[in-house]
Amino acid sequence: MQLKIIDVIVPLPLHGTFSYNVPESMEYPQPGMRVLVPWGTKQLVAIACKKRLTPIDDDIIIKDIIAVLDDRPIVTTEQMALWQWVAEYYMCPIGDVMVAALPTKANDKGFSFSPIAKRRVKLPEYIGEIEDIHIPDLQQSHAMTQIKEQWQQHETVLLHGVTSSGKTEVYMHLIKEQLAADNQVLYLVPEIALTTQLTDRLQRIFGDKVIVYHSRVTDAVRAEIYRQQLYPNAKLIVGARSAVFLPFAKLGLVIVDEEHEPSYKQQDPAPRYHARSVAIMLAKQHGAKVLLGTATPAVESYYNALNGKYGLVVMTKRFAGLQLPAITLIDLQRQYHRKEMYGHFSDPLVARIKEELAREKQIILFQNRRGYAPMMSCTNCGTTPKCVNCDVPMTLHMRTRMLTCHYCGYSSPIPMSCPNCGGTMKIHGFGTERLEDEVQNLFPSARVMRMDLDSTAKKSAYQDIINAFAHHEVDILIGTQMVSKGLHFDDVSLVAVLNADNLFNQPDFRCYERAFQLLEQVSGRAGRKGQQGEVILQTFDPDNPIYKYLQNHDYPAFYQQQIAERKTFYYVPFCRMITVILRHKDENRVINAANFLQTRLMQVFAKRCSVVIEPSVARIQNMHIRTIRLRIEEKANYTLAKQMLKEQIDYIINLPDCKGVQVLPDVDPQ
Repeated sequence: MQLKIIDVIVPLPLHGTFSYNVPESMEYPQPGMRVLVPWGTKQLVAIACKKRLTPIDDDIIIKDIIAVLDDRPIVTTEQMALWQWVAEYYMCPIGDVMVAALPTKANDKGFSFSPIAKRRVKLPEYIGEIEDIHIPDLQQSHAMTQIKEQWQQHETVLLHGVTSSGKTEVYMHLIKEQLAADNQVLYLVPEIALTTQLTDRLQRIFGDKVIVYHSRVTDAVRAEIYRQQLYPNAKLIVGARSAVFLPFAKLGLVIVDEEHEPSYKQQDPAPRYHARSVAIMLAKQHGAKVLLGTATPAVESYYNALNGKYGLVVMTKRFAGLQLPAITLIDLQRQYHRKEMYGHFSDPLVARIKEELAREKQIILFQNRRGYAPMMSCTNCGTTPKCVNCDVPMTLHMRTRMLTCHYCGYSSPIPMSCPNCGGTMKIHGFGTERLEDEVQNLFPSARVMRMDLDSTAKKSAYQDIINAFAHHEVDILIGTQMVSKGLHFDDVSLVAVLNADNLFNQPDFRCYERAFQLLEQVSGRAGRKGQQGEVILQTFDPDNPIYKYLQNHDYPAFYQQQIAERKTFYYVPFCRMITVILRHKDENRVINAANFLQTRLMQVFAKRCSVVIEPSVARIQNMHIRTIRLRIEEKANYTLAKQMLKEQIDYIINLPDCKGVQVLPDVDPQ
């Protein structure tokens, strides 16, 4: 006699599957169905993944499943294969992948997700006129032809088009062709909240075929979208990174817009996947094509394109013959020396803003720090108020009269004097709040708005700011990197970066790449209609070679400089990287565990293993952090390397002295 065994995935951070018996009174659940299973003193909703028969063994006790919850699978075979790939590639429990993939959150009682429920949620409908797509520009038509030619040889094509070159128009035509062929399209964007204009445009063209899927819509709406996706129904899915886990019946095209964006990489919690890589694997499963689009490619993507792994199509000119913006550098050291500064504004910048306001043009001011000032300190003893939970200075927010930690959210009142010696507290640096005050003082008649995480906290705030600026109800928009993404305003003639240097002062080998991308993207907001726009960069280091590449809008030259440096110092893409993160509330315990693990990894990986690294922020939410970095040769057996790493991690976490230490591998860290 044999037992009917079903292997299931449980919504817990555990590797592998777990086996249960299917009682004779129950029908065998199909793979992809939900089943209710006992788990200790609790019950969990799990996903059936494999059924098998096994002889009865009296020495082994196998618990029975409690119930089968579905009459048909809610997870497709392709989805389950993708979950398994994500779990293996990113070295994370498949239970974590399951939690990330299904449109709800796990809790102590399991999943509340019910896409096959009787109650259905009505999805938002587009009400308005449907417009047609026009591609009058010969350069865009040529790009479309090239993309299709490249797809004959490559499954993935990188579309490198300068800002305002018409990449979105190309996307629209490719989407239209796929929908006409009754195929589905996945259109990934880095941050859905920052792409309002794009979503509106897609809905004007494709109407109710557009479905928007991301973490900000309710669980009920996400579940209904998921339910509809289970059945063949050609739609255009626009979503952030989690949309890669939706079920697709007939996927024909995946577009990854702004493919360089670091927000495509999930950081915490696991799975720490990169949506671009998962999207490529998803497309491969379905035999679909992939288009990666950007004005500033990730160095790895450009490397893959130049070396033949991806196809490459380049759009070097702006749509309708528009010129790329002129970039002017202002030497802050010289300006301060001559006392030609108004707060954080140089004389030339103030003059240019006044000129553009007089012409009734709009201006964007960029500062990649929110709040009033990044820190305070005592002029007497140097004490700096720090977060009680994290090893970071507290950011000053004048609007709320609070010091706030941007890592954990802890806040405390602004001290009237030094809590250590009673001395005077001094403000250091500036953020968007302080800029807003300075702008209103310098240009009292200008209408000013600020766009950052603080000013857009309310649900409709971001849309309200965009609408106000688009309708010319705002003259000067101050913002963080939010203003660099997915925005198109006809009358922006001037963009200014108040302190470009702080983008380069990060302890990361990708620092210059990120800075170039962000500055080029924010520059692209200027002069998108009519005459050439201008970008002013205020800097203490005008001789930085990156500024020359920016002034010439010369990404290929920038890439050559970066790729030569990475080859010299053996960084990605000349190696593959894994960062091992160790965390614990006890600093000594995490240090000891990290040292012990590093010693063992050195025995296995030799020079491929770094020393134990103390991060620049070594404590977050009362968890002390240490890291170890592995660099594996590009042509080495990556699967074997990860297997060897996992063996060492498993050994460490089971030692009594390392009990409770979290050891988390981050594959392909960003």
